[in-house]
Amino acid sequence: MRFGLMYPIQHPHPDGGSEARTVRNCIEQVRLADSLGFDSVWATEHHFLDEYSLCSAPEIFLTACAAQTRNIKIGHGIVAVPPNYNHPFRVAERLGMLDIISDGRVQFGFGETTSDLELKGFGVDRARKREMADTTIPQIVQMMCQTPFAGAKTPFLELPQRNVTPKPVQRPHPPLWQAAVNRDTIRRVARKGAGVLLNAFVDAAEAQFWVDEYYRVLEEECVPVGLAVNPAINAVVGFMCCRTEEEAISTGLEGTYFFLYSNIYHYALGGHSPGLSSVWDRFQTDREAMGMMRLTGAGVDVPTSEALSAAERAAEQAAGLDEGQLEALRGGVGTPAQLRERFRRYEEVGIDSMMFVAQGGETRHEDICASLELFAAEVMPEFLERDEKFRRDKEQRLAPVIEKVMARREPWPEPDPDYQVVLEGRQYSK
Repeated sequence: MRFGLMYPIQHPHPDGGSEARTVRNCIEQVRLADSLGFDSVWATEHHFLDEYSLCSAPEIFLTACAAQTRNIKIGHGIVAVPPNYNHPFRVAERLGMLDIISDGRVQFGFGETTSDLELKGFGVDRARKREMADTTIPQIVQMMCQTPFAGAKTPFLELPQRNVTPKPVQRPHPPLWQAAVNRDTIRRVARKGAGVLLNAFVDAAEAQFWVDEYYRVLEEECVPVGLAVNPAINAVVGFMCCRTEEEAISTGLEGTYFFLYSNIYHYALGGHSPGLSSVWDRFQTDREAMGMMRLTGAGVDVPTSEALSAAERAAEQAAGLDEGQLEALRGGVGTPAQLRERFRRYEEVGIDSMMFVAQGGETRHEDICASLELFAAEVMPEFLERDEKFRRDKEQRLAPVIEKVMARREPWPEPDPDYQVVLEGRQYSK
């Protein structure tokens, strides 16, 4: 198993000056993670989601990360691919340039988005966003590989034949990933032959069902959208590693709770006034009813994991959350011994990598850095030691499956060798 960092870039209590500090701190955390041997950093594209995310231009954030690191993989987790967000030509161009700058470290994760603030802000029809994504992804991959791109016509765009440059360093193209939040989307990811960015909080027992379903559908139904299959599943958890459980909970769980709450706020609660509503204040009002009890401040006793679990189960039922969601959310919050035990269970069911949401709410930059250092020193080495054999055995086991899957792939249209673009007004142009 490997470990990475996931960034929506949270920023409660917004003001213009402190935004710069937040972004710079995130880049510094990535630079530290690279030096400690973490495998990947993922940036999630979001727009207009006040306090939940500053990551409206992930390609720029990731370029800064790539320029200041040497080994850590540079992941889009995800690019919003409906064309109103990002024209497919521009996505392919940016991926190619970022892969060059990072010396072949780009991971291409893609998704649809689902918040009304984003969809309506860009004029994306919710009823057609899935179709938009599914028709756009194969074109982007084709653009990164084919010289020239043969062109395509979809219900949403007419793309003329063009040579899309620069091409990525990685061949045949950067690894493909798609965000998944339920079993329906995990099946759709498997059918494309992409890896799963499991953006739902599930414990190891629940993850077993996701893993089994993914590999079943991959073998039986996959028709790859690219020239390579990426059979892998990454799971996300909140994160804070400290010497004592009390310190981990009091230092990290507040930010982890805000991460989940602000997601629910923008995606399910509604009633937001852009730039005017305070998500943090609403969090303080709603948190107790949702099981996100106050864990800091004078006179507050920090509960143990067992006490938290009992309170969370009762609150989940009252708030309509999925059973076990809060406990799985804080799966990366604890002592080195606790995290070692929890992540072994994920490893045993076939999860390839854990993605940590360490930067959430008001969690201090200094605490995040100390937590990364402790985890890298006392937990990560034994997992990395087993990882090489795990991946080698997995590759051998899946080789006949991948061969069968790739045989189903549909070839791309060939470019027209006689196609020309001429000056408007002199001849008819295409």
